[in-house]
Amino acid sequence: MKRLPDYTMVIRPDDNGTFAAYIPAIPGCHAWGRTQEDAQAELACVFDMILQEYKEKGLPMPEDVELTKAYVH
Repeated sequence: MKRLPDYTMVIRPDDNGTFAAYIPAIPGCHAWGRTQEDAQAELACVFDMILQEYKEKGLPMPEDVELTKAYVH
């Protein structure tokens, strides 16, 4: 079974001074926090809940996705 370290995690500053964290490969797996560490800790809790839901339904966890960092000029 997949674990949180098996996925690409994105943490970015939000407009209101907090941080948003999400796993692009897993729909609905997102969280926020006052610091990057808070956002990451909250995301770990959300991941655990989603993992449990997938297990209960007998579904495989999604495969990770590869992200491309792009800048618009």
